[in-house]
Amino acid sequence: MNGAEFVPLSLPPLLIGVFAAIACALPGNFLVLRKQALIGDAISHVVLPGIVVAFLITGSVSTWPMMIGAAGASIIAVVLIEAIRRLGRIEPGAAMGVAFTAMFAAGVLLLEQSDTSSVHLDVEHALYGNLESLIWLDALGWQSLWDPVALAGLPPELIRMSATLVAVSAFVWIFWRPLKISTFDEGFARTLGMRTNLLGLALVAVAAIAAVAAFDAVGSIIVIAMFICPPAAARLMTNRLEAQIMWSIVFATLSAVLGYLAAGFGPQMLGFSNAVSAAGMIATVSGLILALTAVFGPCRKRLGAPAV
Repeated sequence: MNGAEFVPLSLPPLLIGVFAAIACALPGNFLVLRKQALIGDAISHVVLPGIVVAFLITGSVSTWPMMIGAAGASIIAVVLIEAIRRLGRIEPGAAMGVAFTAMFAAGVLLLEQSDTSSVHLDVEHALYGNLESLIWLDALGWQSLWDPVALAGLPPELIRMSATLVAVSAFVWIFWRPLKISTFDEGFARTLGMRTNLLGLALVAVAAIAAVAAFDAVGSIIVIAMFICPPAAARLMTNRLEAQIMWSIVFATLSAVLGYLAAGFGPQMLGFSNAVSAAGMIATVSGLILALTAVFGPCRKRLGAPAV
């Protein structure tokens, strides 16, 4: 394979990783600032049994059944958390931990006991995703970028993540002012007539959409890492929300690009023959970026001051 063929072949999985990272990082900024960062973790866990049940009912991994199954699982998780909190009289964080670990375990058991040999849906796929295999098989070089026949063979995950990123970006742009005000002063937002509870639910719903859309391609590892690491690293770089959003996009993009390239070329350069998971490497790079900002970030000593 020459260089002209390699770039179009490998471009779709790289773009899918970047789009998934940014789509998760955008709502992740507000979740981190609201001290709800683990909601992203919870979402990535509770959607798994819903996705598996949707597959068992429909026999396919198409988008809308997966979305409906994930939404149903999220509703069950909310009811379960509330029931545990009320009946057990324990604090909400503990109830959330019990609920999402139990539901993730149920999803893993369903995967192991069901026949998913005909599709890319198994325990490893749920964890690591399918990023390495999402190459553009019909690409024959740069001319394929304007060949309608070749373009028809683009991985559907690329279209899905592109649409998801546009939808998430539109939500943040349209509701920027109420999101910003309610994040830093919920009481003041209520005095302005903002429905903060509904806005909070909408934010969680958007995060769930991003997680479900990314789940099939990149797995739960990247989803969890991208909800937390780029926003947290960006918070260590600035006290301005607008700048934090931009930093999080930069860090999410760097994590996806450097992680994907390191997974593809790193083992060969170091003389290893075993392949490395792209999802795991992307999450690792995002963690390294967070570690560097924790040591060298200009706002690490002023983290108590709220971003505005």
